[in-house]
Amino acid sequence: MLWTVLVLLLVSSLLLLLLFSRRSRSNREPPLDKGAIPWLGHALEFGRDAASFVTGMKKKHGDIFTVRVAGRYVTVLLDPHSFDAVLQDRGSLDFSRYAQVLMDRIFKLRLPKYNPGEEKAIMRTHFQGDSLAALNATMLANLQALLASEVAPNRTDWKRDGLFSLCYSLLFRAGFLTLFGGEQNNNGSDAGLVYKEYRTFDRLLTKMARTTLNSGEKKTAGGVRERLWRLLSLKGLSGESSPWLRQYRRHLLREGADGDAQTRAMLLQLWATQGNVGPAAFWLLAFLLTHPEAMAAVRREFGRAAQGGNRLEQQQPTPVFDSALEETLRLTAAPFITREVLQDKTLRMATGHEYRLRRGDRVCLFPLVSPQMDPEIYQEPEKFKYNRFLNSDGTPKREFYKGGQRLKYYTMPWGAGANGCVGKPFAINAIRLVFLVVSRLDVEPCDPASGVPAMDPGRYGFGMVQPVGDLPIRYKVKIHNILSILTQ
Repeated sequence: MLWTVLVLLLVSSLLLLLLFSRRSRSNREPPLDKGAIPWLGHALEFGRDAASFVTGMKKKHGDIFTVRVAGRYVTVLLDPHSFDAVLQDRGSLDFSRYAQVLMDRIFKLRLPKYNPGEEKAIMRTHFQGDSLAALNATMLANLQALLASEVAPNRTDWKRDGLFSLCYSLLFRAGFLTLFGGEQNNNGSDAGLVYKEYRTFDRLLTKMARTTLNSGEKKTAGGVRERLWRLLSLKGLSGESSPWLRQYRRHLLREGADGDAQTRAMLLQLWATQGNVGPAAFWLLAFLLTHPEAMAAVRREFGRAAQGGNRLEQQQPTPVFDSALEETLRLTAAPFITREVLQDKTLRMATGHEYRLRRGDRVCLFPLVSPQMDPEIYQEPEKFKYNRFLNSDGTPKREFYKGGQRLKYYTMPWGAGANGCVGKPFAINAIRLVFLVVSRLDVEPCDPASGVPAMDPGRYGFGMVQPVGDLPIRYKVKIHNILSILTQ
């Protein structure tokens, strides 16, 4: 009997695989590449190194193609002139459904009435104008207190660390204290505990999203989620947390989320607000430390601003710094912009070609490959050039071209359209602050010949990539800057 059941299950599985493999391309659809493995298709290559895989498919098929990935069909669009055909269609293409899939896989969170539009409206209220200025001031105070605890004011010998570890830890803890609240009197010891648990969670995040955890990793992920839920359970319920978080929790309550769902949503927001800023600051400082000309140019710019009496937290124009940051993000920001096809749709390209998209498929933009690494748009795109986003007169450069036409989307580190990052101004200011505060130290690579670490290709698709390994550095207080670190 058992043998018969096993045979029936095997036959059923084979029939399903054959069914998934029978899809063929019609004349009006994008090129179809199903891969050699039934059902699985190109899932392994896509997950292992999406940038290399998509670049290879682009060379083979052009700017639009459909691939099979673990039973789903994903149409990848790489012509930035045609992005608006996806980003501006909210009738046939939907962002929230795939977001809800990831929320369930990563955070075990199912919201009864998920409303990303209202959540973004709440963020806009608190991350602009006077509210943003207050957040920035609190962020600066937390960042300075944490750095002062890292480097004793009477200590002038070298301290060693990894640059990624230092940047991620500082910005995560400062951001956590600013938005979620915590123990203020001892420089946030609970923020350190949250960070330690979060890093374990973060290392498994992409595997959770792709459902590729092995049995041991599943146990680790489940345990660290539980510990983070306990640490975050009361966040947003007291005056220690930011007004944004308290309003967000009231929104969840109105939408019918119970206590468990609200706590799980705190972990989602922890990742959304803190998961990318630290890595972005790391890449910026890593490029500047390994490109002395760029570091000198940025230091000169901030030095001139300081001579004018500007304080750290003010938003004085810094076009050189802004260009260096934008160049950093061009090289290292790698989100997927994904939409679910709700109904059969004709996608009209900027070239005039039209392609049919099937209901139930997904559409994916991958800006890292195009436009950000397109050699037609950027000369030597693999190289860091701090002044790439500056005109010859030092003003910001905003005009880039492909095929003789000016691009609306020439770099997209913050997403675009319905899933653009509302917290962009706060994130940029946090990165600016960590540069300014760290610049009060003597910081240098332990090995002068060190280069920027390689990127972890497994992180493509989830915002900022992270390094393979770290950049070992040493740092110490500059004698004449001890007081400015502690008091400015």
